[in-house]
Amino acid sequence: MPKMKTIKGAAKRFKLTAKGKLKRRRAFFNHILTKKSTDRKRRLSQGTLVTTRGDIKRIKRMIGS
Repeated sequence: MPKMKTIKGAAKRFKLTAKGKLKRRRAFFNHILTKKSTDRKRRLSQGTLVTTRGDIKRIKRMIGS
């Protein structure tokens, strides 16, 4: 059976933590930042974890781990 190929777009967007959880960036932090409050921008700039079980399984398969 051939090797699984890493989906590079997913590999650039998600990182595995030491305990095997998936880290991701938050959406809505690329442009049109003038109307967003400072608190909201600060919250958006911080990463977060992927929490949906089905997504975790799919993304781990995509990034090859």
